[in-house]
This record gives sequence, structure tokens and C-alpha cells, in this order.
Amino acid sequence: MSETRGRRAPATNLGLLDATMIGIGAMIGAGIFVLTGLAAETAGAGAIVAFALNGGVTTFTALSYAELAAAIPKNGGGYAYVREAFSSPVAFVMGWTRWFTYMAAGALYALGFSSNFVELVHLYWPGLPDSEPWIVAYALFAVVSFVGLNALSTEASGGAETVVTAVKIVVLLIFVAFGVGAVQGANFVPLFPADGGALTVLPAMGLTFIAFQGYDLIATVTEEVENPTTNIPRAILASVAVTVVVYLLVVGVAIGTLGPELLAAAGETAVAEAAIGFMPDVGVFGAPLGGALIAFGAVFSTVSALNAVVIGSSRVAFAMGRERQLPAGLGRIHPRYGTPWLAIAASAVVMLVATVSAPIRVVGNLASLFSLLGFAVVNLALIRLRRRRPNLSRPFEVPAYPAVPLLGIGLNLLLGLFISWETWAIAIGWLGVGVVVYAVLHGPSLPFGRGEPSGDPGASAGGTAPAEGPVVVETPAADAADPWRERDGPSPDGEDAREVEVDPPASDTEEER
Repeated sequence: MSETRGRRAPATNLGLLDATMIGIGAMIGAGIFVLTGLAAETAGAGAIVAFALNGGVTTFTALSYAELAAAIPKNGGGYAYVREAFSSPVAFVMGWTRWFTYMAAGALYALGFSSNFVELVHLYWPGLPDSEPWIVAYALFAVVSFVGLNALSTEASGGAETVVTAVKIVVLLIFVAFGVGAVQGANFVPLFPADGGALTVLPAMGLTFIAFQGYDLIATVTEEVENPTTNIPRAILASVAVTVVVYLLVVGVAIGTLGPELLAAAGETAVAEAAIGFMPDVGVFGAPLGGALIAFGAVFSTVSALNAVVIGSSRVAFAMGRERQLPAGLGRIHPRYGTPWLAIAASAVVMLVATVSAPIRVVGNLASLFSLLGFAVVNLALIRLRRRRPNLSRPFEVPAYPAVPLLGIGLNLLLGLFISWETWAIAIGWLGVGVVVYAVLHGPSLPFGRGEPSGDPGASAGGTAPAEGPVVVETPAADAADPWRERDGPSPDGEDAREVEVDPPASDTEEER
């Protein structure tokens, strides 16, 4: 990557496999281990229907992400797309909530890692300290470790994600391979509980939807992926497909071997209980094979999910800083490592504070709610861009338009209704904080664009843009003109960076015209 006076783009170090593993790694976190039994408690054997339907809901929005990521190859994910479709304040709210969602998920995954790590070590060394302060300390160590890895090298963090995610997929497939022969069809009859019937699937879907979040993180690193207009859509759809198949296999084996009643009684340890029941009664260094396997898989699942959200949260902050939605320093790239180090550091601080002090259940519910609302807005952004910018190059297009994005909007909002009103109240409060931050950063005189291409106002090394004349920015050579403005054909891919001149941001009057 060349050095220039303008802002540098992130290093392009991730391939298709790396990008796919970021999505799978974020989606297959601790959710499949702890939510299977809770879903069975709500919907009985119908828990597998809840997982299948959530896969469908996820696919609608994933298709929208795939189209937008190919058409707007910018870091930031959903924030970048909403920035192109709607006004500056709407884009800020989207970025503000997505940034929070990823940081909150990071705190959840860090604490999930520490709990599972203690369980795994206790199988072999019961003397490991496991009091609450120690649990938090292990979680903080995990956050700091992955923050350091991401600050030093995108390639290293992507490679680590690939390896760790592959390990946990193998663990889950071992679980399925041992259990499939022990599945009993009678455990799926009746499919739904007598009290509530098929309607119990809806709250079970709301409960387990958090396990389907994560593919959107792929879009936050678009500029760091080789051939993004092709590889990002493939990675998004592949990650969803692999995750849904793995989930259905694991949930099906768990229900079919243990039965919905025992699965519900086991609660958060349901998958482990199922594994202990059907796996060979042999010890692994003195621990039961089933329990050791699931504890091992849970540790790797939470580790890969934590690494993925460290990547994603920092890229949202980086994109917002680069476009002056947040302080411009967050949009800087480290001159040696080619990583958005200040955005990584800022995200890490919030993640660490949440790990230590935040009520985790509340944070988790907020993350789910903001994800559902954010996904609905991304689908709406796709519809708006189709109408307002029909000539925008779209290397990948959503099939069955507009049915797919409309279903994405409706189903995400429907699931949001099953989240508690207390969570909604807290979410409104957090949005209020965002309004204050926006006003402090931008003031009342900020020009509110109406869905025009955002461009990049640029910044000098000191973080200030010139007052007059063209603004010098740096974009990938492949996107020589503004690659996110309307165009009739796709731009070639490229990794080098160079300077281009763009006009200064338009005034309110100019945008209105």
C-alpha cells in the first residue's frame, strides 16, 4: 500500500475463506450451546422449527447485504449502506447502534469464554480460581489479547479466525456424527407443546435469533478483502448456509437423543448433557468424552466470536471516523501495520468497561434489538437505492425483488416485538445519548444530506480538511473516480492506493437542488 498525503485505506489481506470464517466465527458463538435447551423449554421439539425459520429470516437480510456490499465496497457494513441511502443523521444512528451492538456482543463473548474456559480447565484441574473477579479477569485478558492481535495485523487476526472457526466446526460435526445414530423419531412427537402449540415458535425465534447474527461483520471489512465485489457476497451467503446447516444438525441431534423435556430441564447445558448421554463412556485425561468435547467447542466458539466482533466493531468506528460522523482520528490507519488502530482501541475501551460493569442480560437484549432494527433499515436502504440510483453497478442482485427486502423488513420488526418493553425503553435512552453525541460533534449547522453518495471528505495527517478547494483523499486505484457514485459497469479490482481530487461537500442549498 502506497504512502500518500491523503488518508490511507486499510491493507488488503483477507481472502474468500478468511471472510467466510469471520461470518461463521461470529454466528456460531456460545448461542448454539446455551440456547438449544432454552428454546426447547419454550417450543418443545419445535425448537428445531424456530432455528429453521430464523435461518430463513436471516437469509432475506443476508441477500440484501450481499447486493449492497458488492455495489458499495466500503468498510462499515450496514452503516456504509445507510449512509448512501439516507440523510447524515439517519446514518449516524445506524452506525451508533451497530457499533454498540458489536461492542456489547464482545463483552458477552468475553464473559462466555471465561466461564467455558473455567469449566474446561476444571475437568482436569479443579483448583483453577473461579470466583467472580477471576471470571472477569479471564474475560478482560481475552479482550486485550484479541485487541492486540487485531491492532498488529489484519492478516494475523483473519488467519486466527479461520483456524479457530474450523476447529469448532469440527467439534460440532463430531457431536453430530456420534449422535445421529442415537436419534429417536419419537422425541419429535408432538412437535409443539400442548400449551401454546405452534405459536410457541415465535418467542423461541426471538430468543435464539442472536445466534444468527454475525454474517454482517463480513461487510465491515470489505476494503480489506481481495476482489470484494465477488468475494463479499459469496462469503456472506456461504457463512449463512454453513451456519444454518450446522445449527439444524446439532439441534436435531440434541432433541432426537435427549428429548425436549430433558433438554429443557438441562437448560444452558443441554448440548453437553446430550453429548454425555450418547458419546462413548471413555475418559479424555480423566474427563468424560462428551463433556470435554462440548466444553472444548464452547471455548473455541466464544473465542472466534470475540475475535470477529473486535474486527467488526473497530471497522464501523473506522468508517464513521473517516466520514467525520465520529472524531476523525478514528479514521486513521497505522503507518506500519495498516490497521485502524485508534478505532480498535476505542472499541476495546467500551468493550472492557462493559465486560466489567454492564448487566450482561440487559446488554445482550439490547444487542439483539439493535440488530433486528438495523437489519430492517438495511433492507429499507436497498429498496431506496434501487429507486433513487437505478444505474448503480450491482455485481450481485437480490432475487425476487422487492419481496425479499420487504420480507426482511417485516420479519425483523416482528421478532423485535418479542423483546421486552424494558429493553425498548433502554434502547430509546441509548439513542438519546447518540443524539447528544451527534449534536456535540456536528452542531446544528451540519448539512443534512438526503442519501447522496457520502464520498470521503478526507483529512490531512493532522486530521483537518482544507477549508477551500478540492479535498485530497485516497481511494483504491480500482475505484479511480468515486466508486460509490452511480455507474454503469463494475470497477476493476485493485489493491494499490492513490490520490484523487473530489469536490468539497455540497452545502444544503446545493444538495437540495
